[in-house]
Amino acid sequence: MPDNQSTKKGKKVAIFSFCGDDWGGSEELWSRGLGLLQGKAVAFTLYKKRINFSHPEMRSLAKSGVRLRETEPLHRPLPLKIQKAAGAFLRHFAAQDADRRRRGFAREYFYRRLKADRPDLVIIAQGINFDGLPYAHECLRLAIPYVLIAQKAVDFYWPPLHERDYMKTCYQKAVRCFFVSRHNQRLTEEQLGIRLSNSCVITNPVTIPVKALPFPDTSAGIRLACVARLFLLDKGQDMLLRILAKPLWRSRPMSVSLAGTGTDETGLREMAKLLKLNNIRFLGQVTDIAGLWATHHALVLPSRSEGLPLSILEAMAAGRPAIVSNAGGNAEIVTDGVTGFVGEACEASFEDAMERAWNKRDKWSAMGQKASETISDRLSEKPETTFAGSINDILS
Repeated sequence: MPDNQSTKKGKKVAIFSFCGDDWGGSEELWSRGLGLLQGKAVAFTLYKKRINFSHPEMRSLAKSGVRLRETEPLHRPLPLKIQKAAGAFLRHFAAQDADRRRRGFAREYFYRRLKADRPDLVIIAQGINFDGLPYAHECLRLAIPYVLIAQKAVDFYWPPLHERDYMKTCYQKAVRCFFVSRHNQRLTEEQLGIRLSNSCVITNPVTIPVKALPFPDTSAGIRLACVARLFLLDKGQDMLLRILAKPLWRSRPMSVSLAGTGTDETGLREMAKLLKLNNIRFLGQVTDIAGLWATHHALVLPSRSEGLPLSILEAMAAGRPAIVSNAGGNAEIVTDGVTGFVGEACEASFEDAMERAWNKRDKWSAMGQKASETISDRLSEKPETTFAGSINDILS
């Protein structure tokens, strides 16, 4: 698909994804939305820091005609002879203007690609509510319309003083700002000191059928699943391990499966070994989510910061109660004592939520049924359909 593709038959849309993993739940919204727009003769280009081109989702995107571009590809070092021969050129490159160095190679590359391709719209899919704003600023420089998606907002990460003005401008000038929870929307407005009239709340799509699965037998014990990246700053699995190491929890017929991968996997494995936890299993990346919930009784998620996790939506969709912290939009979807149990993101409060859940474990099946009904009502119109409708309106 040529870079200078004509818009005679449609529009051109660029997406910048800030998901650090090969693929994550945060990419379901825009990717499924694109599938609904492709009938509108829209050409897509995906930008990402690094791309695993062999990943099934990336291969599927490429097969459907989406161009894939890395902004920070990994390169092998040049042989020493070539480095020496190219020394003068490299010194010249290093002496380029300060503005280019400040924006960095990735931003400069993105700017040049946008300038060459001139997309009709850019979708900036942020991991946190500020990480994509430097690239939104490049869109502003070129007068290219853009929308922002924020998958998370964190109470302890506020805009730096010297960047507040441009961050405000990037949000105010966006055609639309999508947040996955009311908490994230409200916190972003408070952090910027402005109201965003161009914003709305939209959840991520559930990737499994919204149907309560048969509740597993409990005669062999209770099985909890913690479905999350192994990244402690956000997901707080270390709190869970400390709770499970206490004599009371060791004595109970219960196990916890950690489903996911991440930078803290080694640390968590070594912590579990140090605490001599025999009731913890590391499952790695799980693709069969329905299969996971067919054998587990409830979700446990002690997050320190969140947007609105897809893992909660999918657990509830499968008919499982959720034991969660009051982080991000978790309590917006989980009703304490009705569809799950909510504690604060600290060890004492979260253990209290787990204790209340344990004492009502005979109610979990009924609570899971109610949870599935809640998700069915909440997602009466699929989020990707709503998102695609908004994008189509903008392109029109």
